[in-house]
Amino acid sequence: MPMLRLRLTGSDDDARAIINLLQSLDGIEHVEEVADLMPHMDDVDSSSAGLSDIGGPDVHELEIDAPNESTARKVREAVEALAFDLDALVEFEEEED
Repeated sequence: MPMLRLRLTGSDDDARAIINLLQSLDGIEHVEEVADLMPHMDDVDSSSAGLSDIGGPDVHELEIDAPNESTARKVREAVEALAFDLDALVEFEEEED
């Protein structure tokens, strides 16, 4: 069973729309937004120290279980189309062999 991982750069509403789309697709039983485990702390000497971290869009990481490669391909196509309509950016993580 293929496990798809994607990174969505967009608003919380964009992430909800993508998750709703994924849950509505036939064969998809598991969609999960995974937490970012890396702390994002400013270095005191950093040029970005003290700048607002709410200036840009949020990043959401999702994991999707697809029953087969055909469904995984449909997931990619549907997510890319919706992300384009939402003006969001989506990146799929490729599995290394």
